Amino acid sequence: MPSRRSLLLGAAGLMASGCRASAQPDTAVPPLKSIAPYRVGTCAMTGQLDDPAWTRLALEHYNQITPEWEMKMEYILTPDGYRFDAPDRIADWCEAHGMALHGTTLVWYSQGEEAFRGLSPVDYRQQFDRYIAAVAGRYAGKVRGWDVINEAVAEDGNGLRQHHWAQNLGELDHMVRAFEQAKLADPDAVLFINDYNLENNPKKGATFLKLVERLLNAGAPVGGIGTQSHLDIEIPEGQISAFIHEAAQFGLPLHISELDASRRREGGPPDVRSVSFRTTQQFDRIAELTTAYSRLPEHKRYGLTLWGVRDTDSWLRRPPHDDGKDSPLAFDAFERPTAVARALAESWT
Repeated sequence: MPSRRSLLLGAAGLMASGCRASAQPDTAVPPLKSIAPYRVGTCAMTGQLDDPAWTRLALEHYNQITPEWEMKMEYILTPDGYRFDAPDRIADWCEAHGMALHGTTLVWYSQGEEAFRGLSPVDYRQQFDRYIAAVAGRYAGKVRGWDVINEAVAEDGNGLRQHHWAQNLGELDHMVRAFEQAKLADPDAVLFINDYNLENNPKKGATFLKLVERLLNAGAPVGGIGTQSHLDIEIPEGQISAFIHEAAQFGLPLHISELDASRRREGGPPDVRSVSFRTTQQFDRIAELTTAYSRLPEHKRYGLTLWGVRDTDSWLRRPPHDDGKDSPLAFDAFERPTAVARALAESWT
C-alpha cells in the first residue's frame, strides 16, 4: 500500500530541481485538521459565514477561527460606544460548529487614535483599561487566546513603533498595562504579542524577541508569541527555522497566526521567474516553516492559522494587490488544494 506522502507526490510528479511537489492543483489532500498535530485555523468575516462554499471548506479543513478584522478596535469602538454584533456572531458560529476561537486584536498602533484624542491623562488610562476589560471580558471563556499587542516593532526592525499609545502611556508601559488588564479580564486565555516579517527580516525578528524579553522582565503576563508568517518565498533556506528555534527559547506557546505566501515579488526589477519556479519556492518555504514548528514540544505549539480559506479570500487578492494570478493560500477559487496545502500535508504525514 503506498504511503500518503507518496500519493501526494506521485500523482503529480516532481517539478524543477529542488522541488518536492507539483504546481498543478489536482492532487487531493486529506482534511488538514485531521492530519495536523495541533490546531489548524483560518480567519473569517461575518459575510463569509453566509457563503455555503466557504463554510463547507472551512468546516472540512479547519478547527479554529480568528476574526479577520471584526474583533479589532476599528470595528468595535464607534462614536456611539461599543458594537459587538459581528464578533458575537463569529463567536456564536464557532460555538455552534465546535470551532475554537482566537481573539484579535486588543491594542494595535494603527487604531484608536481618533477615539482617544483630547482625553485627559486620567481619562485616557481609564478608557484604555475599560476597553480591554469590556472586550476581553465579553469573550472570556470563549476564546483560547488573545493577540493583546499587535505589530509593536518598527517596520525595518530598528526599535519600536512610535504611536499614540506609547506617547500617552509609555513605550513599554502601555504594553505591560494591556497585558495586565487582559489577564484580569480573561485569566484563562493565552495572551500573545504578535508581529509580522519576523522570519523575513532577521533584524526585526531579533528586535521582537528582545521586546518579549523586556516585557517578561517587567512582569507582563505574556503567555505566547505570535508570528504572522506572511512569508517571503525568496528568503534563504534555514532563515525560517532559525527564527522558530530562537522564539521557542522562551518556553512559551508559539502561534503561526496569519500564514500565507505570495508568489509575487513586490517592487524591484520585473519578475522573470517561471510559475513553476515560484511555486517551488513557495512550497519549500511553507514546508520549512511547518516542519520546524511541528518539531517543537507540544506545549509550545498553540496552532497554525492560515490567513484565509481560498486564494480569492486573501487580502493579497484584494485591490490594489490583485492581479488575478496569485495563489497564497491552501485552496484556490475552485476549492482545489494548492502547493501550500500540499506542503502542509506532506509536513504532517
